[in-house]
Amino acid sequence: MLELETPIRPPPEDRQPPETAPGKRSGLLRLVGGGVITGAADDDPSAIGTYAGAGAKFGLGFLWIAPVLLPMMMVVVYVSAKLGQVYGKGLFAAVRDRYPRRVLYPVVLGAFLGNVIEAAANLGGIGAALALLVPLPVPVIVTAAAAVILAFQILGSYALLRRLFRWLALALFAYVAAAILARPDPAEVLTRTLVPSLTLDRDALMMIVACIGTSLSAYIYTWQSNQEVEEEIGQGRHSLRQRKGATDSELRRTRREVITGMLFSNLILYFIILSTGATLHPAGQTAIDSAAQAASALEPLAGSGAKVLFALGVVGVGFLAVPVMTTGAAYDLVQGLGREGSLHARPSEAKLFYGTIAAVTAVAVGLNFLGFNPMRALVWSGVVQGFSVPPLLLLMMLMTNDRRMMGERVNGRLVNVFGWATVAVTFAATACLVGSWIIA
Repeated sequence: MLELETPIRPPPEDRQPPETAPGKRSGLLRLVGGGVITGAADDDPSAIGTYAGAGAKFGLGFLWIAPVLLPMMMVVVYVSAKLGQVYGKGLFAAVRDRYPRRVLYPVVLGAFLGNVIEAAANLGGIGAALALLVPLPVPVIVTAAAAVILAFQILGSYALLRRLFRWLALALFAYVAAAILARPDPAEVLTRTLVPSLTLDRDALMMIVACIGTSLSAYIYTWQSNQEVEEEIGQGRHSLRQRKGATDSELRRTRREVITGMLFSNLILYFIILSTGATLHPAGQTAIDSAAQAASALEPLAGSGAKVLFALGVVGVGFLAVPVMTTGAAYDLVQGLGREGSLHARPSEAKLFYGTIAAVTAVAVGLNFLGFNPMRALVWSGVVQGFSVPPLLLLMMLMTNDRRMMGERVNGRLVNVFGWATVAVTFAATACLVGSWIIA
C-alpha cells in the first residue's frame, strides 16, 4: 500500500531544468522532433499492420476510428507522463506503492507478456519488410535486427539508436501522399470519417480492439512514465524527494509534446487506413497476408519503389519501438518486484534490469521461429495489448486523482472527462469482443 508522506506540492518555478529553459527545448523544431519520436514509436510495425489490415478489410468504413482515438491517445499518454513527473516513480513502482499485491501482480504479468508478444510481432514485421529487399529468411533477419538493437541498448544508448533511425520514420508520410494519389471520393471520405458505418460483428470488434491496443499500447505509457523519471535522473535528481512534483512550465511542455506526438501518430493512422481502403479494398485484397501486399498500398506514389518505401518506414519505426517494448518489459518486472532499474545505470549496476531486456529480446526472437505469419501476428499482438489496456488505464486514472500521490496536481475536469470516457470505451470494446466469442 501507499506509504503516506507529506502531500506533494508543486515546486517553485526556479526548479525549471536547463532543458526546458528558453531557447533550449521551447523551439518549434525541438518540439516537433520530440513529438515525432513519440508518435513514431506509437505507429510501430504492429500499428502499421493493424491499420493496413483495417483499411483492406473494411475500406473507408473504418476511417471514423482515427478521430475517436485521437483524444484517447492524448489523454492516456499525458496522464502517464504526469504520473512519472509528479510522483517521481514509474508506473508499476507507483502501482506497487498504492495497491496490494493481488492487484499489482496480475497487471504486471499482463503488461509484461504484452510487451514480449508485441516485441516479437514487431521484430517479425521488421523481418518481413526487409525480406522484400534482402533475399534471406525472415527469422535470420529478425535475429540480426534484434542483435543490433540489443547491442545499442547494452553497449551504446537508445538515444544514439533514436538519432540514427528517427528520420526513417518520416517515410510513414508516404501513406499521406499515396492516399491522395489514389483519388478517393472526398465526400465519401468525409462521411466515413465522421459517421461510423460498421456492422459490429466479431471481425469488426476484433479490429476495433486491435486498433485500441496498438494506439493505446501499455508499453507506450509504461515507457512514458519511466522516461519522465529517467529525464529527471539525467538532470541530477537522483533521490525521490528531488524528483517529486512538477512546475507549471514542465507540465505545459509535456502537454505540448504529447499533443504534437499524438497528432502525428493519429495522422499516420488515418492515412494508412485511407490509402489501403482506397487501393487494396476495391481491388478485392481484403486480407493482408504478406509485407508485399501491405507495401502495394504505396504503389500510387512510388510504383515499383513501393517495397523500398514500405521497408524504410517499418524498419525506422521498428528500431524506435522495439527497444521501448523490451525496456518497458524490464521496467515492469523490476518495479513489480520492488527493485531498482534505470537506463542511467551500467549493466553491472542493474543486472536484473539489463538481464530482463536481453531475455525478453531472446524470447521475442525465438517466437519468430515458430512459423507464425508475421503480418497476421502484428494484428493479433494489438488484440493482446487491447486486453491489457483497460485495467492499467483504470489504475492510472485512480492514481492521478489521488491527492496522497499527486498533491495539488490531481487531474483537472477536462482530463478526467476524456480519461474516464477512455476507460469506459476500452472496457466496453473488450467486453463486446469477448461476448461475441462466447455467443459464436
